[in-house]
Amino acid sequence: MIFGAPEWFFLLPAVAVAAWRWRELHLHEPLRAAALVTLVFALADPRLRLASAGLDLWVLADRSDSAAAAMAAQSREIETILERARGRQDRIFYVDYAGEVTRRERGDPVFEGATYQTRTGIALEYALAEMPAGRAARLLVVTDGFATEPLGPAAEKVLRSGVPLDFRLLTEPALGDWRVAAFTVPPRVLAGESFLVEFVVAGQGDADVPWEVLRGGRAAASGTARVRGGVGRVRLTDRVTAGGAMRYEVRLKPAADAHPENNVASAWLEVAGGPRIVLVTNYPDDPLATLLGAQGVAVEVVTAPATLNAARLSGARAVVLNNVPAHRLPREFMAALDFFVREQGGGFLMAGGENSFGSGGYFASAIDELLPVSMELKKEQRKIATALAIAMDRSGSMSMSAGPGLTKMDLANSGAARAVELLGELDAVSVHAVDTQPHEIVALAQVGPNRMRILEAVRRVVSAGGGIVVREGLRAALGELEKANTGTRHMILFADANDSRQQLGDYLAAVDDLRAADATVSVIGLGTESDRDADILKEVAQRGNGRMFFSADAGELPAIFAQETVSIARSAFVKDPTGTQATPGWAEIAARAPEWPKTVDGYNLSYLKEGATASLVTTDEYSAPLVAAWQRGAGRVAAVSFPLAGNHSAQIRAWPGYGDFVQTLSRWLIGDDAPAGLALRTEVDGERLTLDLLYDETWNARIAQAAPGATVAESGGVSAAITTRSITWEKIEPGRFRAALDLTPGKMARGAVRVGAAALPFGPVSVAGSAEWSFDRARLLELRQLSQRSGGEERLDLAKTWSAPRPVNWRAIRAWLLVLWAVLFIADAALTRLGISLLARRKQPLAAAV
Repeated sequence: MIFGAPEWFFLLPAVAVAAWRWRELHLHEPLRAAALVTLVFALADPRLRLASAGLDLWVLADRSDSAAAAMAAQSREIETILERARGRQDRIFYVDYAGEVTRRERGDPVFEGATYQTRTGIALEYALAEMPAGRAARLLVVTDGFATEPLGPAAEKVLRSGVPLDFRLLTEPALGDWRVAAFTVPPRVLAGESFLVEFVVAGQGDADVPWEVLRGGRAAASGTARVRGGVGRVRLTDRVTAGGAMRYEVRLKPAADAHPENNVASAWLEVAGGPRIVLVTNYPDDPLATLLGAQGVAVEVVTAPATLNAARLSGARAVVLNNVPAHRLPREFMAALDFFVREQGGGFLMAGGENSFGSGGYFASAIDELLPVSMELKKEQRKIATALAIAMDRSGSMSMSAGPGLTKMDLANSGAARAVELLGELDAVSVHAVDTQPHEIVALAQVGPNRMRILEAVRRVVSAGGGIVVREGLRAALGELEKANTGTRHMILFADANDSRQQLGDYLAAVDDLRAADATVSVIGLGTESDRDADILKEVAQRGNGRMFFSADAGELPAIFAQETVSIARSAFVKDPTGTQATPGWAEIAARAPEWPKTVDGYNLSYLKEGATASLVTTDEYSAPLVAAWQRGAGRVAAVSFPLAGNHSAQIRAWPGYGDFVQTLSRWLIGDDAPAGLALRTEVDGERLTLDLLYDETWNARIAQAAPGATVAESGGVSAAITTRSITWEKIEPGRFRAALDLTPGKMARGAVRVGAAALPFGPVSVAGSAEWSFDRARLLELRQLSQRSGGEERLDLAKTWSAPRPVNWRAIRAWLLVLWAVLFIADAALTRLGISLLARRKQPLAAAV
């Protein structure tokens, strides 16, 4: 037995003296004395040594990127050795960790946590918390030893627990490894201002390491770094004349390298300029560019929408889409517009045309919810019946998981079902599931009387193996569309961009036959443009005079099917001249209403959403909004449903108020300048983003009423998905708030700070390089020291882990002693209340004898 607080035993002599000196306290009474002694023992925290029935070995397996290859090669051997050497009463528990921690028997056998970090500390804390009481235990960490953060409080918890920590290194520290140890560019500069680009090359010994610096994805400089004593520094100067954001990247190119993963680092540079509008247009000589530029606004004209990304929004005050179809815009850019408007306070305008709104495929897109007009299908809009043939990939790759309880096939089925739901009563549809052969799911049938039957059949398609043969799917659709007696014939081909085989035969001849049958072909590719069979799918869409969609996120399939169906199944653009009628809504944009044109040459049919305001509507049967606007979060959005350039815009461009209308609307979209008295400073240190909000005394009252808010959106990788996070502020001192969060390596972050109605946008920012590949030797030394202090060691022979001295297991009995003390105390109180003395009863027989 041991005692956790033996100093309490000093009370016993004091109790004995008190019992002798003050007899009236009756401390010599047996029950009272026993209660006092029991209480003293409880306070001394006695613990009994228990014999363990066996040893629990907690194996912490490092699943991070830097250890993944070695772990995959050695994990089976490690587990086999440990299983064979353990005793009958010994147990093994496996914990997988990287940036997160998972108990293997409680989760997926394949670790799916964040692998760009190695957080050994949280893995140790997790294992200690999971250990059952009453069993001897040891910890065995299987890792490369290079954690991405200090062990922190986990070290103290390991030592306090008395559980020995052993470790096994998967690989020896690499020799001949050259890496980018640091890469810095200023977070923000003025347009035309010179600045420094600096990076540090680190490794072992001396060497000359070639390098290259890229600006915006293109080579900007190259050279050789002289590494002496393991460190080489390179400094360059550069300047960027245009506002916006620029991505810089440094790449090392050594002849041989142990870990090429740490040879690349990147950083974003924000270039501040005056007010800037991004005009994405379908017209090489768009008249809007001249009108917008005439009011002192820098206009960035984009005629190649495929080059757009979220970073192009940096420093922009508004974005204008002028008759550009949705399929030409990167999905990442469309998804980024929502954050740009709602959080960063940007403006957004969509102008009409045959490639805009519903006709351009924007229904159910990321932009749909931003617009003040609805592109929903209504019965009166279906002027011409449509025949739609859908060919869906049902190959083996479609059986892969795409979310909780869902496969890629399930989401493709949902997409096809969504298309059927959006078709009109008089439209017709056919559906085939295709692998090496087409399998008829629904023969061409009118949707109206058969909608429920068709939906039920489409939702039951299952993956059946084999790659999709594109030619077979095209031929099956052709056979159905040739039967259709409708004004529009269209095919949607859905296929895996990495598993779309041609086999023998000319698949392009099938596309030509479809075009000869007056049918168009659009393609939805699951994957990216860089996938193995992406070129086949792009060629089919181009030759079929249709649209090409790529998405690596199967969850986006229903929305893509919906966009494509709406764009072909409705007469959404009215080409007839239509009269106009003004409404009071323009008063929310400008004080004076223009002299509106009497008619427009054509317009995109849509409906005003609840909460939006129309300034001009049609005089036809639809009373459709021609100019509509509303506020979305911190930003503003407008929809002009008639064309501002190109076909069907002659009357508008001849309208005397055309220029004033465009300029007034753009000024409203740009909004007000950032209010005086506020400033935002950003800093990225490693993976940590820190924001400092500075304000003067004029803001004290407003900030006291509503605390500032900050939101960060991260995007990047193969998916267009954007992850949004809110940040909690901490007041550092009067006039200064601070917030911080960890960024995700490999992703670009944009954000905004909201103070009342004001928005201060920032970014893009990113992590220069992943800490996972920095191989900080201090982390390895920290692990060795903790192992030694805890009684563990480096385990070269894993079988000997079981024969190591087993830790002593002590069981505290303080709780039981306190229960006993309570019983004795109550019994003594009861006897005292009744006037009974056990000591007096023992003396009574002696008195009688005398």
